[in-house]
Amino acid sequence: MSAAATPEGVKLAVAAAVDRLADELEQLSHRIHDTPELCFKEAQAHAWLTELLEKHGARVERGVGGLPTAFRATIAGAGAGPTVAILAEYDALPGIGHACGHNVIAAAGAGAGAALARALGALPYAGRIQVIGTPAEEGGAGKVRLMEAGVFRDVDAAMMIHGRCGTQVWRPSLGIIKVKAEFFGQAAHASSWPWRGVNALNAVIQLFLALDMLRQQLRPDSRVHGIISNGGAQPNIIPEYASAEFYLRALTTEECRELLRRFQACAEGSARATGCRVTVTPDPIVHEPLRPNATIAALFARNLELIDFPEDPDDGQAGYGSTDCGNVSQALPTIHPYIRISPDGVPAHSREFAEWARSPMARAGIRAGAKALAMTALDLLAAPDALREAKEEFSGKGGAR
Repeated sequence: MSAAATPEGVKLAVAAAVDRLADELEQLSHRIHDTPELCFKEAQAHAWLTELLEKHGARVERGVGGLPTAFRATIAGAGAGPTVAILAEYDALPGIGHACGHNVIAAAGAGAGAALARALGALPYAGRIQVIGTPAEEGGAGKVRLMEAGVFRDVDAAMMIHGRCGTQVWRPSLGIIKVKAEFFGQAAHASSWPWRGVNALNAVIQLFLALDMLRQQLRPDSRVHGIISNGGAQPNIIPEYASAEFYLRALTTEECRELLRRFQACAEGSARATGCRVTVTPDPIVHEPLRPNATIAALFARNLELIDFPEDPDDGQAGYGSTDCGNVSQALPTIHPYIRISPDGVPAHSREFAEWARSPMARAGIRAGAKALAMTALDLLAAPDALREAKEEFSGKGGAR
């Protein structure tokens, strides 16, 4: 066997292909960054990503799972075998654009697939690698909808990267229950007939105060935060309707459901105190916490070492976010590493982070992420024992911890 045909030689050939694609991937990332699209509306990003993958030899399916902005690009292998999925996100945040760096996630995921197709044509191993475009991570639970549609049914393992202010192969994530509280009161003239009114906005304000007091008794890693989505029409009308939307987060789904129970009690108490009626509506989709897979994570970490893009120590400055990739990780072996695209201490969902997501540091993160994703996916196909161990770890039958 020639050196180029060995597993390490194949991986290095794909890494070299990423380097040749680097300018194209950066341009793609910048186009997505400059054209921020919200969940389920990522038409331009969807078009650009699928064009790139198709151009370099992947077989592309558009609109998979009944979602117009989802896609699946396949790089086939030498016969039947397992399927490894590389996930790409590309939606933006309202008002602050790509302040979560999904343009980097998209370019790295698509770059991994494009490099595999360009360097190898067909994979030298049994099985296949897919790049699955997953819209609407920011608020739409796109991955959950794709799972429900069967897009992940034949996937044996999945992976993606996420930009951050430091490279870490494993960080926990919090589960989320999203909930809306609506209060119903009685309109009246706020100056001449205030005693005839029942103020729904007062109930919303009381709910925020009750939740602030509740925080004293929450676990340190739990989070409750929200916004007023409707506070009334104008100041001289006592609001007959007001609403607020909240995220309830915790390290386990069970703790999320307990937060929902306590939230309901706070909302009912606020309604009673102000004379209003309340309706509490949880989102039916629960974002689950990430489930670790040390077997695949170890492969990814070794590949970071191979490309000289080392992990960083946790600086201890940040808590944990959430992702619909958590639901994928509860269904099959999955990893969700973080790749540095900004200096230490730059918080995600900030305008500062959005600027770094279009920086030379982000370019380096795209290259590293694409290489490590492609190489780790190849590892799982080249070494059936590694994939078996990842599955055994997932099922609790053995493997790394």
